[in-house]
Amino acid sequence: MRFATLKDGSLDGRLVVVSRDGARAAAVPQIAPSLVDALQRWVSVRQPLQQVQDALDAGTAVGAFDFEARQCAAPLPRAPQWLDGSAFLNHGRLMEQAFNTAPIPDFDTIPVMYQGASDDFLGPHDDVPLPTEADGIDFEGEFGVVCGPVPMAATPQQALAAVRLVVQINDWSLRTLGPREMKSGFGFLQAKPSTAFAPVAVTPDELGDAWQGGRVRLDLHVAWNGERFGEPNGREMNFGFGDLVAHAARTRRLTAGTIVGSGTVSNVARSAGSACIAERRVIEKIDRGEIRTGFMRFGDRVRMQAKFDDGRDGPFGAIDQRVVKAR
Repeated sequence: MRFATLKDGSLDGRLVVVSRDGARAAAVPQIAPSLVDALQRWVSVRQPLQQVQDALDAGTAVGAFDFEARQCAAPLPRAPQWLDGSAFLNHGRLMEQAFNTAPIPDFDTIPVMYQGASDDFLGPHDDVPLPTEADGIDFEGEFGVVCGPVPMAATPQQALAAVRLVVQINDWSLRTLGPREMKSGFGFLQAKPSTAFAPVAVTPDELGDAWQGGRVRLDLHVAWNGERFGEPNGREMNFGFGDLVAHAARTRRLTAGTIVGSGTVSNVARSAGSACIAERRVIEKIDRGEIRTGFMRFGDRVRMQAKFDDGRDGPFGAIDQRVVKAR
């Protein structure tokens, strides 16, 4: 199934089911007014929602209308919890190599994760207001999952079974602020402004063979100001989402609607490009001896869209955002 949330002035927006061709949608207030409500009552609403999906795809859904991604909020405009991992070890190793920093303890065996703000997510076409260019404005292309309830100390298999939806993410970062916050020992706060999401969240079966081992095996095409930046594939996750969700639940249960991110999609092959500016900068430092690429400026745009290996668009739709000065 494919879901989106339309902006309607409320905190959680209006849930719609989206046809598989992305052309039509249907609101489902009689089943679940919002996506967070559907996730909290998943067992009882899944079948009625599937019936709406089937009717949409057959062209028989009552009250169907044209789907417009620009009217969308994030699939979950707010969530009970947002946890972001760093599951692509190539990304972290590049950072260590470029800046000659000590390896993170147990980096290869224990996932790295931080808890971000979950009260104010951005929609796929929302402007991104930020206070100053001096903060080192960067995009970060990721994949993520939305969970149902996860018990404390769940195994990776149990955690993966709790995944309800898969999402595409732009986890905005302010690179100048990050180092000081990491050294504090308390993690990110100011360095992580509101995270953005592609318009459509999907059940894992919608990915077909591209969902294997708790990994999204799609190319994430990233363009900055219309220029190709990279298209790394999610298959190189060193920790699958089962591992990430189980790590998050080791000492506490997770409630329905918790979102867990993969961290920046990163591939070993340089030819894949990158999904964030910071990674390109460290590759420049390693390969050329100097950093040549600056961070984003006000007015810059970034576009991200996942695609299948055969070039077909992925089911999430596109994130297409502009950075603006906060007023």
